[in-house]
Amino acid sequence: MKPFLLLATRAEDAAADDEYQAYLRYCGLKPDELIRIRLESGPLPPLELSDYSGVIVGGSPYTSSDPVEEKSTDQVRVETELSSLLDRIVAEDFPFLGACYGVGTLGVHQGAVIDRRFGEPVGATEITLTTEGDRDPLLQGLPHRFEAFVGHKEACSQLPPNAVLLASSEACPVHMFRIKNNLYATQFHPELDADGLITRINIYKNAGYFPPHEADELIETARKSSVTEPMRVLRNFTERYAR
Repeated sequence: MKPFLLLATRAEDAAADDEYQAYLRYCGLKPDELIRIRLESGPLPPLELSDYSGVIVGGSPYTSSDPVEEKSTDQVRVETELSSLLDRIVAEDFPFLGACYGVGTLGVHQGAVIDRRFGEPVGATEITLTTEGDRDPLLQGLPHRFEAFVGHKEACSQLPPNAVLLASSEACPVHMFRIKNNLYATQFHPELDADGLITRINIYKNAGYFPPHEADELIETARKSSVTEPMRVLRNFTERYAR
């Protein structure tokens, strides 16, 4: 089997490594079957898409909709590199799954409006599938409604003109969409269980996602949450596209 490629942008080693382990676990892959490139640490090397089964973009502390003058040099570089790679991915309809930050990257690339109107606080929220979502192969086996962990400052407020809406929440109208046949983005985190969310709460408690004094309460709420369904998206992705 050709490996999958995980493109990551978390500068904190603990967050980056925990994310990678989560993708391994819930994608059902071994380390040599999921190659990770940490884009925040250096330029994207030359890639041949034909060497991989599919591409996954993990979550990120970057905010796509921030004015360019407020972005770091590294963020501008990463976004430029991802946009160039997406030129090829979209042209080939190459298997792609972007989680959280993927809505910003794929959405911006395809003409979506990404802004701060529909951000959601850190924690679990109820996701509802659309009629198209109920039929989509990446969502097979998931119930029509399920709990997922979220925590995002920005979201898609207007879909790309060629996108199919697959899932929404009460507070965020676009939680998952598909472009063409094989290009997907989710706003919820399909890789996050309670332990993973707690790790990120501790690491990012001063990053503006919530008031730092609320961290302990968020951790306690996460421990009481039972989020088990979104991970099926990852296994469906790898089982569908492994080659």
